[in-house]
Amino acid sequence: MPKPIFVRFLANALIFTLGMIVVWACLNTWLSGSVWNGMTISKSALTVEYCEFNDTEKFFHQSMNTYSNLAYFFFGILLLQIANHDFNNKTDFTQNRLEKFPLLSALMGVCFIYLSFGSAFFHASLTYLGQRVDMNGTYSISITLLGIGFYHLLYKFDFSATTKKLWVGGLLVVIVAFLPISLMISSSKLLPAMILLLLISIGIHYFQFRKHKSFILAISGFILMFLAVKIRTLDVQKINCDPHSFYQSHAIWHLLTAISSFCSYAFFRFSKV
Repeated sequence: MPKPIFVRFLANALIFTLGMIVVWACLNTWLSGSVWNGMTISKSALTVEYCEFNDTEKFFHQSMNTYSNLAYFFFGILLLQIANHDFNNKTDFTQNRLEKFPLLSALMGVCFIYLSFGSAFFHASLTYLGQRVDMNGTYSISITLLGIGFYHLLYKFDFSATTKKLWVGGLLVVIVAFLPISLMISSSKLLPAMILLLLISIGIHYFQFRKHKSFILAISGFILMFLAVKIRTLDVQKINCDPHSFYQSHAIWHLLTAISSFCSYAFFRFSKV
């Protein structure tokens, strides 16, 4: 992808994100915390899992932890533009394997936006329903990244248009299935297992095509994820915790996991194969 086009996509994503900040700020000003009355409170709220103060008078109970989810929104808008670009250039025979599958990039973008709103819903309301949607959004990104990784491991197979639709449909079915699955298996086991599988798929693909792949992108996603987990752990343990501070470790977790997920996607998308 030419650099000027990518820069334009970044600018567009930033404009949309700034617009969403304004929308959310207005909602947080006009509405009160009473909107969430009657909904079941999450276990996270009852145990005070995160450092940020739970201001039940405000529409956004945890403001920084809510606004920081716009990092996912930014990358979601960026990926939807990339998907549209790839679709409009599908006659270009120099496209790599992921460029030839714009529907998969579009699904990745939708999952980013889904997590953005899902996690914002949770931190704004601290409700059980919000927590379930938040976790499903997290799993949706992991599942789609695994779908991208496994698709590349099958590089010897040329997927038809129908097969590609079935592949995306299958990923959607798995994402929906994770709504009940996540209640049966702890996220402390599921997420690490999924991250490990993604690491393996990236590692295999890198060594298969290392002349055409970026080692920086291959490793950056996991370094950033490692840092994000460490920072989130410090937040849960209330280390250097100031509930009323502008800086919140869990908000940094949102930022780092968003960048980490994009790096893993970019490893596959921005190469010659």
